[in-house]
Amino acid sequence: MLSLLLAQTGINDGNVFDVVNSIFARGDTLAHPEDLTTALRSMSIVWGTIFLVAGLVTMLNGYKCYKTVIIVTASAIGAFAGYALGKQLENQAAYIVAGCLSILMAVGCWPLMKYAVAVIGGMAGAFIGANTWASIAAVMKDTTRAEAMMQNYWIGALIGLLVCGMLSFIVFKFSVVMFTSFGGSTIAVFGAIALLLQVPLWQETVQSSLTAHPIVIPLLIAVPSVIGLIMQQQQNTANVKKPDK
Repeated sequence: MLSLLLAQTGINDGNVFDVVNSIFARGDTLAHPEDLTTALRSMSIVWGTIFLVAGLVTMLNGYKCYKTVIIVTASAIGAFAGYALGKQLENQAAYIVAGCLSILMAVGCWPLMKYAVAVIGGMAGAFIGANTWASIAAVMKDTTRAEAMMQNYWIGALIGLLVCGMLSFIVFKFSVVMFTSFGGSTIAVFGAIALLLQVPLWQETVQSSLTAHPIVIPLLIAVPSVIGLIMQQQQNTANVKKPDK
């Protein structure tokens, strides 16, 4: 029954797990469009649609259901990390380890929601910092300095981790809005690219356009992120009740 379900969803051979793990195997993945688009080409239409819809919902309404977003995110992190660990141990045990870690992460973050927000927000900040650092390096004209800077993307990741991790304790609401906007935008763009790459007539055009410059994909993610951030902030402001006179 499980194998039939996995086959129907397109992950019988580890498709979505392998794709996601290959994408996030490096912190500055957005600055390497060739590797990113190659990985997304192997994502099924089903998962591309799921990524697109889930990303849009999170980007536009993430704060309203942030606890659900945190639990699902923690569960997904546990699943993908467990799958990678399971493949190192025994290929057939990958899904079992993934399921166990997924449930453990989801249940564990519920009573520790505030700290879970800080951890996931910090991870999102590290991803933002690493890719911002690498994107800045990509547009530098001095190729020698640019290559050295791209290799040290971990500096940007560390800065993002510290800043966003601390923000979750200082300005909790803004921190949640920020990482749901960015995270949702990232997932939605990945899903949209995966779907576009499934169309044979568009594959070469889409891939050549996305790989034309390392700054293209970061821009495609940054613009919807800012839009989602503004829209969520406006929604939260509108929902704040005016004090009684």
